[in-house]
Amino acid sequence: MTTDSPRPLPATPAVSSVGVGRGIPSLTALRCLDASARLGSFTRAAQEVHLTQGAVSHQILKLEEDLGVPLFERKRSGLVLTPCGRAYWNDVLLALQQLERATQSIRMQGEQGGMLNLSTASSFGTYWLLPRLGGFLARHPEVTLNISMHIGEVDFSSMRHDAAVEFSPGATPELCAHKVADVVVHPYGAPLLLAEHAGQPLAQLLQSVPLIHQNTLMEAWPSWLEAAGLAQQVQLEHCARGSRYDLLSMALNGAIAGLGVALLPGYIADAALQTGQLQRLSEVSWTSSKAYYLRFPRWKSGQPALRKFCEWLDSIRPPMAIP
Repeated sequence: MTTDSPRPLPATPAVSSVGVGRGIPSLTALRCLDASARLGSFTRAAQEVHLTQGAVSHQILKLEEDLGVPLFERKRSGLVLTPCGRAYWNDVLLALQQLERATQSIRMQGEQGGMLNLSTASSFGTYWLLPRLGGFLARHPEVTLNISMHIGEVDFSSMRHDAAVEFSPGATPELCAHKVADVVVHPYGAPLLLAEHAGQPLAQLLQSVPLIHQNTLMEAWPSWLEAAGLAQQVQLEHCARGSRYDLLSMALNGAIAGLGVALLPGYIADAALQTGQLQRLSEVSWTSSKAYYLRFPRWKSGQPALRKFCEWLDSIRPPMAIP
């Protein structure tokens, strides 16, 4: 009779007796470095990291003392990274992003619902997204949704947002893009303004009134006039002279106030159209080459709350562009 020899236990990895954190600056100091580098100001960095300006300045000074090199040049125009500072910040940023990935990965394993930090373009968020969000929260009460608004592109390196609804061309090598809606515009004006030009052909009316522009759709008026066959009848100089607004909501209110005729998407103008505050001048439309996309870093694509939000957007997105 033979007996089996006991099987050796699997070797466990050697663990150093020296703590990993020795000699590494505090997370607070590294977050202060990141915010100061991106924003170029201790004051604005303090607002982001929820410390006082003096506390942020102290963290950077201590970090410079520990490293033995200056990280910033203090100029009247703001903070400028030194060559050593820029090299160190680039490495720190990668480390902070990796730390967020590791933390998010563990959270995703333990949470059925989770949290979604979402930023949205201001006018689109106010007039299109927020009125519909009740449907998402009713379907997924387990998800905590935090919403902020932005103008322009979102800086995902700040790690404040999981995803953002942006007016953009779509995906990039770093970002996934989930289409939410096209932007289709028609011309609208206030009844009192239009009444002053009653009976005029559309081209003559548009040549006579101010044309309102929106800064993210500067090509809209020339493109719409081309689509309507009016490009030769409305002078380009007149088209270019109109007022410019940062937000579609500002263009909407300018049109309601009689300041001119604006090209607006239906989700912005429909309520004012129904109440008689605006009139649509033509059924000819123009669709922007950009659209509203839900964009997020590719490594976040497995986040449960984000997946649920994408699925909900697909369920409510109309089969055609939003007029």
